[in-house]
Amino acid sequence: MGEDTHFGFETVAEHEKAKRVASVFDSVARKYDIMNDLMSGGLHRLWKAFTVERSGVREGARVLDIAGGSGDLARAFARRAGPSGEVWFTDINRAMLEVGRDRSIDAGLLLPILQCDAERLPFPCDYFDCVSVAFGLRNMTRKEAALAEMHRVLRPGGRALVLEFSRVWPPLSGIYDWYSFNVLPWLGGRIADDEASYRYLAESIRMHPDQEGIKILMEQAGLEDVEYYNLTAGVVALHRGFKY
Repeated sequence: MGEDTHFGFETVAEHEKAKRVASVFDSVARKYDIMNDLMSGGLHRLWKAFTVERSGVREGARVLDIAGGSGDLARAFARRAGPSGEVWFTDINRAMLEVGRDRSIDAGLLLPILQCDAERLPFPCDYFDCVSVAFGLRNMTRKEAALAEMHRVLRPGGRALVLEFSRVWPPLSGIYDWYSFNVLPWLGGRIADDEASYRYLAESIRMHPDQEGIKILMEQAGLEDVEYYNLTAGVVALHRGFKY
């Protein structure tokens, strides 16, 4: 029998979580970008810009973006890496990849796109200069396996970046909880016609490890000099670790 894990506040079998997460993103794919803007007041764009700035990606770099959503982070990396670089846009969800493919074509960027599981990456060891995951680690069934794969495919000297919702500054926790459990599902119902998926989003953030917890998981995966930056009072944190 398989082990149990969390899907929001529910306890489910590991094999069941992947199916239910897939259903969430199948449902929200077409409204994903507009919902990100509405939910964060556009701040997600600044969080991702900060991630790119801290990535160290330069002309000619090899970059892998995991759970890439609609591809905005991969496109930002591609502009940094330039025509001599290699930036892969990946996601386990086909509906999200199709949205990201269309957005990339509209932006004039033809990125290599691959549907794959972050816990079993189909890339060679020691290959990428930078591996990133933004708002995707939280949805993975075995986070430690995904982080170990990120470490494996990084070249020595490469960087792993994890941008994820985290633990907000305690004095703001009350209003943040009210917003998360009232406004987010309401927006999901009105804009994406899917209140349940955005209630899952709020719940999954609470079940995800905090800043120190993710730092420990990254270190256990073999990453070194792990540090994190709290953004917007800890609503989001960017973790960065190195492979030596």
